[in-house]
Amino acid sequence: MNRTLQRTGTRVAGSILLMGWLAGCAGFDSNVSLPADAPRVVGAERPRDRDHERLVAAFGGELRAPEAQRLLNDITKRLVAASDRPDEAYQVTILNSPVVNAFALPNGRLYVTRGLLALANDEAEIAAVLSHEIAHVTLRHASQRNELQARSTLIKRVTENVLNNAEEAALVQNQARSTLASFSRAQELEADQAGVKVLARAGFDPYGAPRFLTALGRSATGGSDASADMMASHPNTRDRIALALQAARRASAPGIGDSGRPDYLSAIDGISYGDDPADGVVRGRRFIHSRLGVAFEAPEGFTLENTSQAVLGASADGTRRLLFDAADTPAGQSLEEVLRSTWNDTIEPGSLSTTTINGLPVATALSVGKEWTFRLSAIRIGNTTYRLIMASRSGNNGLDAQFQRTLDSVRQVQPDEARMIRPLRLKIITAQPGDTAQSLADRMPVDRPLDRFLQLNGLDRNEALRAGERYKIAVE
Repeated sequence: MNRTLQRTGTRVAGSILLMGWLAGCAGFDSNVSLPADAPRVVGAERPRDRDHERLVAAFGGELRAPEAQRLLNDITKRLVAASDRPDEAYQVTILNSPVVNAFALPNGRLYVTRGLLALANDEAEIAAVLSHEIAHVTLRHASQRNELQARSTLIKRVTENVLNNAEEAALVQNQARSTLASFSRAQELEADQAGVKVLARAGFDPYGAPRFLTALGRSATGGSDASADMMASHPNTRDRIALALQAARRASAPGIGDSGRPDYLSAIDGISYGDDPADGVVRGRRFIHSRLGVAFEAPEGFTLENTSQAVLGASADGTRRLLFDAADTPAGQSLEEVLRSTWNDTIEPGSLSTTTINGLPVATALSVGKEWTFRLSAIRIGNTTYRLIMASRSGNNGLDAQFQRTLDSVRQVQPDEARMIRPLRLKIITAQPGDTAQSLADRMPVDRPLDRFLQLNGLDRNEALRAGERYKIAVE
């Protein structure tokens, strides 16, 4: 949940968000965080620089990671030298975004997110991603569809909306992330095949391509809000894995090319992982936002996901939902009016009341629909109004008690506490005899730690760790 939310929350946008919230039972959609204070590009820059600056601003800024950047530059040089267009010039930028994504502009700008770097496990895997994106450029896919103009226009829309109209910005985020990375199915598969050939020519293990695609598929089904972006704009992963594996077999026997796992893990050791504390972080059932100065704790058994529009939560069986966001409130509007004006369904007569919780003014209400029962609240902290909504599919059935406990946990975060919130980072550790996936996962202060550990390291659930091997964990 980013700062944009201080100016969003209209009736229409809220309705769209709530419909998606109730409909999504197997996981939550991930959204690229679009910073409200993204810098406007001015002056007479070259067109490629203007697009680049706008795109970087829209995707959270550029991540400064010297070792990782140096490695990506070296890999790209090897790939370009082995490509059909060795005269082309490329420049790689690491985007400070937890989503898993990579894309290229026709002018040779390549982009990978830190979320993608965290998912890859060796040089061959990240080289497979870069080789795929370079193939889009060398095959002129973007130029065939006049993609440069389309992307330039989209980047301009995104950043202008972020800077000038937060409500519209929230509605174009999904379009932005999918359009920037999308090609036709045929073009994606062609880039896969060409990318594997270049991967082998450059001396990398061509099996890095199916390995990374397998990791990508696992991450998308794992339910992480940052995992599925690349999946949304690409063909079926199972088909891509099978075809990439065929291409790798045609190119080389297993174990011939460089995998570069030790060097890769060393290069990404210490890079940021997961949410930026400035945009709010989830720690188990707790959510805390250092910049907005607000925190709450979800009920036992709930899983929280922090998206750019709201914090979403759900019980394991999906019959209970939680939504926490910031609402646009005109000056002088009462909390009762906030609930009346933003809730489409009828508020039950006599259920609207006001109180004070943790020193904060609060309004609460009840709404009963055909399939869901809702407990609603509006909380004011300073000049910002937040909405906490809980829903139960099976009627009330204890909803009131869970709602009240959650509402009682909403509080203002003081500056000293906010400064204590540390971002997560990747740490590369060496497995000792007796270590298991569960024992290493238990060291990670994240929700679903075992699932996250397995995703990070490309492991199957029952796969044993090898003593002396290096693995990724996330630590504060």
